[in-house]
Amino acid sequence: MQFTATQIAGLLNGQIEGDATISVNKLSKIEEGVTGSVSFLSNPAYTQYLYSTQASMVIINKDYVLTAPVTATLIRVDKAEDAFSKLLEMYNEVKLNKKGISKLSFIADSATVGNDIYAGEFSFVGENATIGNNVKIYPQVYIGDNAMIGDNTTLFAGVKIYSETQIGKNCIIHSGTVIGSDGFRFNPQSDNKKVPQIGNVLIEDDVEIGANCAIDRATLGSTILRKGVKFDNLIHIAHNVEIGENTYFAAHGVVAGSTKIGENCMFSGQVGIVGHLNVADNTIITAQSGISKSITKSGGVYMGSPAFDANKYRKAYIHFRNLDNLVQRVDKIEKQQKESEIKEG
Repeated sequence: MQFTATQIAGLLNGQIEGDATISVNKLSKIEEGVTGSVSFLSNPAYTQYLYSTQASMVIINKDYVLTAPVTATLIRVDKAEDAFSKLLEMYNEVKLNKKGISKLSFIADSATVGNDIYAGEFSFVGENATIGNNVKIYPQVYIGDNAMIGDNTTLFAGVKIYSETQIGKNCIIHSGTVIGSDGFRFNPQSDNKKVPQIGNVLIEDDVEIGANCAIDRATLGSTILRKGVKFDNLIHIAHNVEIGENTYFAAHGVVAGSTKIGENCMFSGQVGIVGHLNVADNTIITAQSGISKSITKSGGVYMGSPAFDANKYRKAYIHFRNLDNLVQRVDKIEKQQKESEIKEG
């Protein structure tokens, strides 16, 4: 994809300084700029690179004052970072705008398929599945029987959607993720016989799920990810869990069965939550914390394992770090006391 300075300035409502006919076909960081790329400068810490970058084009703020000659063509805008973000979005949209159904894909005759979909090589759509408009199904995606995929949703290569799963509009699911696999339930009173998992997974609109996540189907009813939920890579959500709207999970998060997570929560990496709990809205959990009991107060910050109030944890940790010194002091006092008792005896 080739774009001239004139075209980019038009898209960003910017002003050109330099060669308006110069063209670019890639994006780059300013310190790694190469010929044929466009970059931006907004952070003063990177100012030096404006004068040495090999990028053909650089987006800068309108009020930036040059202190030396530059070789790149400049596009002056109100806010360089915002303008470059807009350019990134447009570039990504063009790059991912795939359409057409490959002859090497399979779509069941009973499936309902919307307009302008993309189905890559070796993708599979099962019986009675419903695929919305403008859905992107990348190579080797599996969509099971009776599954529903909403408009404008993208399933990247290798995603597996089990039967009965429902996914809303404008969702993004990255490679290797499995949605609708069986929940982990066995009956120890009956020779560990597997408990059938006959529920499904329900994912609402505007959800993004990272690579290699696992979202288990419910035993009965639904495992639910509400609107706007965002998952990093390597998240495991067990059967019958419900994640509230606009909640974020960083990598390696695990939520055990039947736990209910509130809205607008933020969980850092490697957070583990045991089953059958409730976590209040707006809760923040720091990295590597373990949640072993329900959190009922909205807006709290928790850390540790088992986790408790972050401020109290930090104070307690100061004492923990001094524990060895305290033990040595106690040992010394006990030794002095014994020596004194021997003398008196």
